[in-house]
Amino acid sequence: MKSPRRTVERARQLRREQTPFEAVLWKILRDRQLENYKFRRQHPIPLYIADFACIAKKLLVELDGRGHDHTVERDHNRDEVIKQQGWRVLRFSNVQLMRDREGVVQTVLREMENCS
Repeated sequence: MKSPRRTVERARQLRREQTPFEAVLWKILRDRQLENYKFRRQHPIPLYIADFACIAKKLLVELDGRGHDHTVERDHNRDEVIKQQGWRVLRFSNVQLMRDREGVVQTVLREMENCS
């Protein structure tokens, strides 16, 4: 198992090396721009690092590139472990974000409103 320190270091590295798609979504989520909800990017969750996390609502938003086409089962198992920790997970493909940015944002907002 990865040590917490290594996980934090990896999260910092991922923040520095964000993908262009992550940069697009981060521009929308950062600085409480989305209905004043605070998000963090590359947030460590035990065993994993989430792309975006709203701590107050325990909601994770994941962006999946082409590499995730072959990891569907692994992603499902990962999501189950994270859900057992009390988090909700939304997954979007990079293509979804680029084709329907407003739809992605509206889905995130709806989920935020449904979170307790």
